[in-house]
Amino acid sequence: MTMEKQEWRKYIKQLKKQYDKTWLENTSMQIMHLLENHPYFVQSRNVMLYYALPDEVQTAAFINKWRYQKRIILPTVAGDNIIPVELTGNTSFAEGDFHIMEPQNHPYEGDFDLIVVPGVAFDKQGNRLGRGRGYYDRFLCMHPHVKRIGICYPFQMIPQVPVEANDISMDDIITLF
Repeated sequence: MTMEKQEWRKYIKQLKKQYDKTWLENTSMQIMHLLENHPYFVQSRNVMLYYALPDEVQTAAFINKWRYQKRIILPTVAGDNIIPVELTGNTSFAEGDFHIMEPQNHPYEGDFDLIVVPGVAFDKQGNRLGRGRGYYDRFLCMHPHVKRIGICYPFQMIPQVPVEANDISMDDIITLF
């Protein structure tokens, strides 16, 4: 079954409606447990995560658990770009353009050991289908040597993500099989 990116986005959105909130929360916890034991995460000090939209693997509890043990960096959006911001003890949050809680702090200008990336869909080759605006692809191409892990629900794994020249692939995908 070959579908274009927009068709895949629509298909995954419909699939998600088949799962109740409890299943999604429990699956999120299991996926985040796999992430926390992944060698890339274990070996990392500076980790970029994300605060999840309602239809993404939930990360808030994980961020709170690790925020004082590792340097946690979260994305904010300014125009067409992701601006990384370090989460510190006194970081406050405000709702951003996409109704995501974004940290209010100076831009982070240090190195990254790992970037954890959400997506609409992934395939086993590490390809990622985003929401179509290219935020992560533009950001990731500026950090080509940083390890990248995509996290997703099992139903977000598809046979083959349609790939374009500017799409950035993941080093690993974490989900439940």
